[in-house]
Amino acid sequence: MDPLIRFLRRHRWARRSLSGVSVALLAVAVMLLGYPLYTNIYQDRVQSRLNRQLASPELRQAYRNGTLQEGDSLTRIRIPAIHVDVVVVEGTSASALRAGAGHYPTTPLPCEDGNVGIAGHRTTYGKPFANLDRLKDGDVIVLETPVGSCTYEVSKEPFVVNPNDLSVVANDPTKRTLTLTTCHPKGSAAHRLVVQAKYTKGRSVNA
Repeated sequence: MDPLIRFLRRHRWARRSLSGVSVALLAVAVMLLGYPLYTNIYQDRVQSRLNRQLASPELRQAYRNGTLQEGDSLTRIRIPAIHVDVVVVEGTSASALRAGAGHYPTTPLPCEDGNVGIAGHRTTYGKPFANLDRLKDGDVIVLETPVGSCTYEVSKEPFVVNPNDLSVVANDPTKRTLTLTTCHPKGSAAHRLVVQAKYTKGRSVNA
């Protein structure tokens, strides 16, 4: 007979401990599998509210007045090459990013002069930037704001920087660019994946 089996048969406390460990491991596995599902469901509900807000006259006026609050709808980002279509909110705090993607508040508003910065989740909360690494030079990125829209084109291959390197979202008012950031590799915050794009065209809506 296997020594381990004999030991377990003779010691009830060992059997109970093993059962406890098994239950704990099962609970951890359920949490690991269930957490991304929960965040995706949560993000889907948030996006429904943000869609309505983005189309509201009140949001348009707040956008024009520069009085948007953290978590408010800011712009819709569409990236056809990787099937992204999500509303971006103002702010990049943990609570704001539960919407999936958020605008760095220290950077210009979408379509304006300078370097517009947007961060997004890669594995949770709808994971809008899950496939950001697949973008190629020339791929199109469209931003649709309450007062107009504009188009950018990816200008270089995605690259990786240290997580604390904020130079990629530093502003340069002489250029019109867009910078997208997300965690790298998937499931880890060890580095930051960056995509940069240049402005190609846009329009303003005055009505």
